[in-house]
Amino acid sequence: MFKSSTMLSRAKLYCHFRLSLSHTHPNLPSINTQFVPFTTHPFYSPPESTKSPPESQELPSWLKLSEEYGPFYSESDGDFEIPEISDWARHQKQLCNDANYDIKSEIVDQLEWDADEVSKVMKFSYQAPVDVAESLIDKCGGITASENLVVKLLNRFENDYVRAYGVFKWAKMQVGSEVSQGLYNQMVDILGKCKKFEQMEELVDDMNHLGKGSVTLYTMTKVIRRFAKAGRFSRAIEAFMKMERFDVKKDTASMNVLLDSLVKGGSVESAAEVFLGLESEIPPNCQTYNIFIHGWCKARKLEEAHKVLKEMEKHSICPDTVTYTSFIEAYCREKDFRKVEETLTEMREKGYWPSVVTYTIYVHSLGKAKQLNQAFEVYERMKRDNCVPDASFYSSLISHLGKSGRLDDALDLYKDMLKQGVIPNHTTYNSLISLYCLHSREGDALRLLFEMKKNSVKPDVKTYDPLLKICCRKNKLKVLAFLLNHMFRNDVSPEFGTYSLLVSELCKIEKPEHACLFFEEMVRTGYTPKESLYESLMKFLTKKDMGRAKEQIGMLYSSKKEKENIDIHVHNIS
Repeated sequence: MFKSSTMLSRAKLYCHFRLSLSHTHPNLPSINTQFVPFTTHPFYSPPESTKSPPESQELPSWLKLSEEYGPFYSESDGDFEIPEISDWARHQKQLCNDANYDIKSEIVDQLEWDADEVSKVMKFSYQAPVDVAESLIDKCGGITASENLVVKLLNRFENDYVRAYGVFKWAKMQVGSEVSQGLYNQMVDILGKCKKFEQMEELVDDMNHLGKGSVTLYTMTKVIRRFAKAGRFSRAIEAFMKMERFDVKKDTASMNVLLDSLVKGGSVESAAEVFLGLESEIPPNCQTYNIFIHGWCKARKLEEAHKVLKEMEKHSICPDTVTYTSFIEAYCREKDFRKVEETLTEMREKGYWPSVVTYTIYVHSLGKAKQLNQAFEVYERMKRDNCVPDASFYSSLISHLGKSGRLDDALDLYKDMLKQGVIPNHTTYNSLISLYCLHSREGDALRLLFEMKKNSVKPDVKTYDPLLKICCRKNKLKVLAFLLNHMFRNDVSPEFGTYSLLVSELCKIEKPEHACLFFEEMVRTGYTPKESLYESLMKFLTKKDMGRAKEQIGMLYSSKKEKENIDIHVHNIS
């Protein structure tokens, strides 16, 4: 395919996702000892003497597969064609062979190459971020940790804190390298997402040493939101109370960040308690009251929400569209559409008009209630009100049409959306891909995946999950491997749900070795599998008489649960 043998070897070297999970855990023998040979690691490159089998019509030539790769690449994929791959491959060939391609393309190619070189070093198991950093210093001496490269790697490993933090430390350790405020903020968020709160706070302190103004409200927003999302409400409040030491002001804007984080974390009560202590020194605004109205509505305590509305008016702060939308959302949640209509009427009488968000919530709820005719009536009223539907509105309606069995109507609405000049976003594509998979039209779903790249829409984990699921269920493991590679190359990091899906579905199609590998990777990345998933896997291993693997999975899970219980105990004490 490529004239350059070097480029071909690079493509082969990095085309596979992190599937060979040959890392070992402390005090545990490698789980792979009872598994079939599994050399499909994304950075595995067979010796030059290894002969590749004939190219498959379903895959591009840069995805040549070694016979050593084992049962993961099943012959069951013979009738499955990945659409438009040949066009992509031809485009890559043209770029490689055209000596005159622009500088921007050359920079992008170099960035991809550097990212893959660094990722190759990180294929091994590391106990701590500093081990990753030292390994990169030793083996990637010719690569500069540029801003773009580090951002790309942090995105790629955002759910794997050891590797992500290792990359960050590597960037800091490079001679003459300065880590930007943006990279600090990204790393702070990753540590918070992975619930490494001590390291997160230490990094913020380190960031403060960069100079006055380095730690901003943007930084503290990430800290507060991550604490609140994890249920660490007291830690979130403490971070707010102490942030003036970073010269971040405690004002209405920062108070609203705290209150909103607590409400979205599921504790409007904590937010109310904090507000009582702050309202005498920090004046509330319309957003403050809206946060509480939304929180009480979400908690299904409408009486409290109405009390806040009265308090709002008492302070001569007028409600707005956001205020009424919270009540509408609450009534929609209860399927009380009569109250929704009454609220819409009240809004108009007071001079407020529903926004596209208001209509999206209403139509989405009607769709969930299987009242699609009424949803289209609201759609027509929306247009009469000169409220222009956006991509999220269309995505919701498209999704409900497809789920009700009206796939053709959903596709017609998508065409109408394009005619209206509304540009699809990732939510639109995710809805359509999910629907195609639901209706067993995985070929069309894959076409949309490639269309996303063409239209510069970045996929996320929700884009891939339905595709991975249908590939497992149809035993299309060659395509599954391709999708996992695609995720990796698009810097989409698998999440808890992705790993759970893969373990569960691979068991269903009698692939215990691979189910165990993903279970191991799930734990190594930092996730604790649900007990039901663990028990299901253990039951399957018993059925397959895989005693050694069952023992190792049991030890791995027990070790993880023990560590989790210690963390919970420490959290409760603090």
